Amino acid sequence: MNTATAALAETLRKHESEILADWLKEQAAVPSRRNAVHDAETRTLSRDFLNAVQEALNGSGADNVGGSGYSRARDLLAELSASRAVQGQSPSETAMFVFSLKQPLFTWLRRDLEGDKLAEAMWAATLVIDRLGLFTTEAFQKSREEVIQRQQRELLELSTPVVELWDGILALPLIGTLDSGRTQVVMESLLEKIVQSGSTIAIIDITGVPTVDTLVAQHLMKTVAAARLMGADCIISGIRPQIAQTIVHLGVDLSAVTTKASLADAFMLALRRLGSRIEAAPARV
Repeated sequence: MNTATAALAETLRKHESEILADWLKEQAAVPSRRNAVHDAETRTLSRDFLNAVQEALNGSGADNVGGSGYSRARDLLAELSASRAVQGQSPSETAMFVFSLKQPLFTWLRRDLEGDKLAEAMWAATLVIDRLGLFTTEAFQKSREEVIQRQQRELLELSTPVVELWDGILALPLIGTLDSGRTQVVMESLLEKIVQSGSTIAIIDITGVPTVDTLVAQHLMKTVAAARLMGADCIISGIRPQIAQTIVHLGVDLSAVTTKASLADAFMLALRRLGSRIEAAPARV
């Protein structure tokens, strides 16, 4: 460990409580979504982070922030980033946790050191804080992407409800674009419901699908084939005139699948296949 790093570590050791107090004041001055729980967590995290940086400086110096010596400090920052991402805070708000340490640390370095020792120690502090700040930003972006991906998966599941219309008849209304990822969710949802309900007919309604091209048709055929393997026949409903013309022009072969113009027509066909029917109630006198 060089003299600059040693001086930085010594200042952190001697004035840890004062630096922590000043740092918490700096963080409190940063606009953010704060509350009592947030402030208590910040105090604990800030104290643990200062201890982790001090240990890392004594063991690894200021030049190897990516090394094993800083693993505890990085773990704390990754935990912070994940928590702030879920709370909806911005990358800059999260990174300021680290960057706001500069002012109090520099203040105490100036009180303890002077001349070249001061300049070298401040440069070492700048390297450590800036690199850990960049790590925090990267960890936040990764956490935010994970949150977005999870939300997208949840939305896909919510957007593909499988409804039990009748004993033995399921309906799967599709709304929006049908891509490969969504097809997988659709297929899994439908097959799980077939197993749970023991249904033998599934109606796939594409009234809400804006366009049907070759790729969408292939996705539909895969879903139909998977349902058949589970013992359920499929009826595709919602074939509008424009979609019918598009399918003909594309040369897509849907001859192996029963199609109907509306969900009501498909439902009536499914009832007939099951030997059931719906009759109008007698008029009240």
